[in-house]
Amino acid sequence: MALREQDKHFLSSLYWAISIIFVWKGLWEGLYELPYIGDPFVFLFIGFAMLTFSGLIFKEFDPLGGVDKAITQKLQEVKSHPQKQHFEVVYVDKFQKKDVKIPATDIEKVEEGALVLKTENKEIFIPTHRIKEILFKGKREWRL
Repeated sequence: MALREQDKHFLSSLYWAISIIFVWKGLWEGLYELPYIGDPFVFLFIGFAMLTFSGLIFKEFDPLGGVDKAITQKLQEVKSHPQKQHFEVVYVDKFQKKDVKIPATDIEKVEEGALVLKTENKEIFIPTHRIKEILFKGKREWRL
C-alpha cells in the first residue's frame, strides 16, 4: 500500500522535528550548569523563538504547503510523460458535486496552485487542492 502525499509530508515533518530536537539537546547539553539557562522551559522558549524567527516552523511544518508543491510536481511529471495519453486526473467538481476524470492530454500547463486545461475555445483552471488522484491506465498512480 502506497502512502498518500499527506502522509509522506507528515512523516517528513515529524522526522525533521525530531532531528532538530536531538541537535538542540546535543548543543545545549553543556549549558545545563549555567544559571537560568539550565531550566528546561528556557530551552523550550529559545527553541520556539529560533524556529519562529528562522521561518522554518511556518515553511516546513505547513500542513498544506508541501502537499501543494507535491501535487504541482506530480502534474508536471504527468504533463511531460511520453505516455501521457494513458493518464487521467480526477478532481472534485464543486458545481456538479462529483468526481470528474479528465485525460492528461488536455493539460495545457501547470501553474502554481492551478491546473490549466485546453478546450475548444477556452482555458479551464482547476485549483490543485481539488485534485484527488491521478490514474495511469485506470489504476491509481497517485492520490491525495
